[in-house]
Amino acid sequence: YWKHVAFRPMQEEIIQSVLEAKDTLVVLPTGGGKSLCYQIPTLVQGGKCLVVSPLIALMKDQVARLEQLGISAVALHAGLSKQETQDALYALESDNIRFIYLSPERLNSSFVTDHIHAWDIRLLAVDEAHCISQWGYDFRPAYLEIATIRAYLPTVPVIALTGSATKLVLQDIEDKLKMNKPSSYFQSFERPNISLSVNNAPVKINRLIEIITKISETTIVYCNNRKRCQEISETINARGFQSTYYHAGLNYSDKEFRMQRWMQGEVPIMVCTNAFGMGIDKANVRLVIHFDTPDTPESFYQEIGRAGKNNKKAW
Repeated sequence: YWKHVAFRPMQEEIIQSVLEAKDTLVVLPTGGGKSLCYQIPTLVQGGKCLVVSPLIALMKDQVARLEQLGISAVALHAGLSKQETQDALYALESDNIRFIYLSPERLNSSFVTDHIHAWDIRLLAVDEAHCISQWGYDFRPAYLEIATIRAYLPTVPVIALTGSATKLVLQDIEDKLKMNKPSSYFQSFERPNISLSVNNAPVKINRLIEIITKISETTIVYCNNRKRCQEISETINARGFQSTYYHAGLNYSDKEFRMQRWMQGEVPIMVCTNAFGMGIDKANVRLVIHFDTPDTPESFYQEIGRAGKNNKKAW
């Protein structure tokens, strides 16, 4: 399906663990190929994979990518109309569907628990699993309830995947998902093709403009608040650049429109909060700028990992 001739580091060992029906905990850097670690076992062993995913945009991106490859998948999320939800449920009765993407809030809804026995689920995958700790205790408590679905799937293994996690977060993932002596795989976060630099800039907007003038390719600029995203985007657009902005305060259709313009290359620069970028499959990002200091080292290396997924030089 993917036309690759070899696995990336650790992928084969992780896939083998899943095929042996072991609970598996995976920490690979952004761009390390985490998705294949649950997609390939599902295609090999048959049945369906239930994928818990945090963001509608991420689900839609994954489903679109799979369908481009000729692999059938559906996403059940809050953005669907009642008719679209019914159509998706009808499609799930078919053996052709291999991947079911759900938000944690949808996972334990009655329409899932009422139908799940008929879906032939062989694997439960929890993508961006660090959200269990990052979001579960705050504004998305459904993340702490993911394991309750395991009562309906007593023989089905779980694979938890993330691009960043401290030891405490890893322990939280293992506990909250009720993982049984998981096989754990960790890869170095070093990305040799990414050049890191820190700039001491008395006037940050001027330095930002210098950098995007020099490297005029696909770019993400991270800021720590919503208002600043809009201000920076408007400022650099007034200087002749093409950018848009993205944050959690925008409505769904607006966020979708802005993301698609950037994904399709209509605007090369995305100015955003950390609400943007998780799991986005765009290989040609050449530049990631943090206008403000990230909250944690883990946030920093996860966000810079969105650059250079095509293994070309990035900054």
